[in-house]
Amino acid sequence: MTDRLVIIGAGQAGFALAAKLRALKDMRPITIIGAEDALPYQRPPLTKKYLLGEMTFDRLLFRPEHWYGDNNVEIRLSTWAEQIVRDKKQVLLQDGSSLDYGTLALTTGSTPRALPASIGGDLEGVYVARDKRDADLLADEMRPGRRVLIIGGGYIGLEAAAVARHRGLEVTVIEMADRILQRVAAKETADIMRVIHEAHDVVIREKTGLKHLVGHDGRVIAAELSDGSTIEVDFVVVGIGVVPNDQLAKEAGLEVANGIIVDEFARTSDPSIFAAGDCAVLPWQGGRIRLESVQNAVDQAEAVAAIIAGGNEAYDPRPWFWSDQYDVKLQIAGFNMGYDDTVLRPGARDGAHSIWYFKNGSFIAVDAINDAKAYVSGKKMLEAGINPDKAIIADASADLKQLLN
Repeated sequence: MTDRLVIIGAGQAGFALAAKLRALKDMRPITIIGAEDALPYQRPPLTKKYLLGEMTFDRLLFRPEHWYGDNNVEIRLSTWAEQIVRDKKQVLLQDGSSLDYGTLALTTGSTPRALPASIGGDLEGVYVARDKRDADLLADEMRPGRRVLIIGGGYIGLEAAAVARHRGLEVTVIEMADRILQRVAAKETADIMRVIHEAHDVVIREKTGLKHLVGHDGRVIAAELSDGSTIEVDFVVVGIGVVPNDQLAKEAGLEVANGIIVDEFARTSDPSIFAAGDCAVLPWQGGRIRLESVQNAVDQAEAVAAIIAGGNEAYDPRPWFWSDQYDVKLQIAGFNMGYDDTVLRPGARDGAHSIWYFKNGSFIAVDAINDAKAYVSGKKMLEAGINPDKAIIADASADLKQLLN
């Protein structure tokens, strides 16, 4: 028998879990398995500051190489788990080796949805944005004056549009839904973000899907759209959501449903196996959700570490998110799932707004656009269980602090 913790996945959640265990003075052996050849690193800056050349890759590393040796954390890179043998508590790796575990943590993350090959998704010049390799390839493509088509008007697509414009490209965004951000934000937020992008000369075409990508000598040169038009492109960025990496868990007989199902302690249907981060489906207000955010990956992983170290405190998600586009900072507190009413509040300065979400009369989330005060106030209200008066929220002259008393 071994007390070794094996962590499958070397992203944000996997690293946070190992680091927190060591911070808790739990010195059991830890092995992290990572498919990439790089040490664990931050992903959000990859497609922003790193892609813009404002940050070198070494600054994205969570810790330098010596940290792992200093803390008795073995890290195996450029390999991946092919099978979990639960009755033997063993992980079989792609490189032919195996690892025995006492506890196993699945922090396998998610994979961007790709376009089908049948509509040109396999052409050269078609990209998703997930890891360092993707960012390096995109950096080579993003040269001033080139034309990029971005498929998908969610946060991933809009952030890519902002970076491309910053680098001097001609940018077209297509969104097959009625509006951008339809799945993740209210119409008020979408309207504000659309105006910002159009002010930066991004062409946004809503209610417009992709029919087919046109190739020449194996490389994309144009896109046929659902409205019958064709546009010439130099390359394409696909931002149409992600798929949780739950196949390994499914093949091991764990319970999955668009992610690995866990309880309030982040345990899977096998009590010796945990899951955290983008791959995990967790309990939430009587239902289940999967949270795709750095904040959740860190918080849930650290909660798992505390449980492994002997604690018994359930993980209570307190969602918050952010998105940087141009000089605009969008901060989100709470989770707006199922909202049925919104209140728009103008900020104290030009370009500042906040959108407050309500469900059955209860405050559940806020989007703050260049309005840190609204974000902080809303976050505190959510944490304290305060249900603010909508009339006060809508009154730009009202001080939000009065609602915190």
